[in-house]
Amino acid sequence: MHAIQFVEKGRAVLAEVPVADLPPGHALVRVKASGLCHTDIDVLHARYGDGAFPVIPGHEYAGEVAAVAADVTGIKVGERVAVDPNLPCGVCASCRKGLTNLCSTLKAYGVSHNGGFAEFSVVHADHLHRIGSMPYHVAALAEPLACVVNGMQSAGIGESGIVPENALVFGAGPIGLLLALSLKSRGIRTVTIADTNESRLAFAEDLGLEVAVSGSEALLRQQKSFDFVADATGIAAVAEAMIPLVADGGTALFFGVCAPDARIAVSPFEIFRRQLKLVGSHSLNRNIPQALAILETDGDVMARLVSHRLPLSEMLPFFTKKPSDPATMKVQFAAE
Repeated sequence: MHAIQFVEKGRAVLAEVPVADLPPGHALVRVKASGLCHTDIDVLHARYGDGAFPVIPGHEYAGEVAAVAADVTGIKVGERVAVDPNLPCGVCASCRKGLTNLCSTLKAYGVSHNGGFAEFSVVHADHLHRIGSMPYHVAALAEPLACVVNGMQSAGIGESGIVPENALVFGAGPIGLLLALSLKSRGIRTVTIADTNESRLAFAEDLGLEVAVSGSEALLRQQKSFDFVADATGIAAVAEAMIPLVADGGTALFFGVCAPDARIAVSPFEIFRRQLKLVGSHSLNRNIPQALAILETDGDVMARLVSHRLPLSEMLPFFTKKPSDPATMKVQFAAE
């Protein structure tokens, strides 16, 4: 089969590789759609994961079950499925607490195990979720959306009926827009997205979101104005700058992936005096079913984030250089 393969640190190729054997408990998925994420780039350059080269990347994918092992009874050939890529150990302290995304030895399809940028992928049957008639390119958004759901849960949004009156998200890329749209779907009256790119802000406005220019005087004048603020840029300076914008008693979510050695300045007194909640969120924690439920109702608008649907033969450049066109949002491999 054809696959994108990371053969060593920093080198990605389009390769011909054998279809893996089917172990007990597993299914063979014919990949129909697989989304590119910045995590894939970090895996390529050994900034994320264990550097398990060679490996087939791709952790945001959906497809059709092509075969199942003899002992698999819950999934049938021909069913349409989305993949939960995380492979927690199930026995460490975090797993025992139900925090499988914080597993001390967390593995994942597309990181430590071959993933979705291939014609076929071998996946444990327990990690497959039926999608019914949902289009594959929409279902492939379930993984990043599941990360969003985990972030909202970490921030307590929607729990005990608590819904912020307004929210601000920094970063009008695919994950920031997914977060902003999800906040709006949770009933938050006003959701604003901030960025410096005019075309991305125009796109966000077309999606029904309020917009603001990051670092602008207009935004700076709104200090202490937002019940919920999230950084989806992974830029430390942005993460630091969001805290003064949080309203008294509000929440700041660190959702973007900053560099491991990045540091920000935060006033402990301000956190104490204004009763702020600073929350982190990593990956997804078995949130694919919730994500699919959101896509059932909001999938049409969220699918607009998919800017490219390409054959494998045209995917390789997106792994090796950052797109210069701000209109490039979610890039997906789409089976022909």
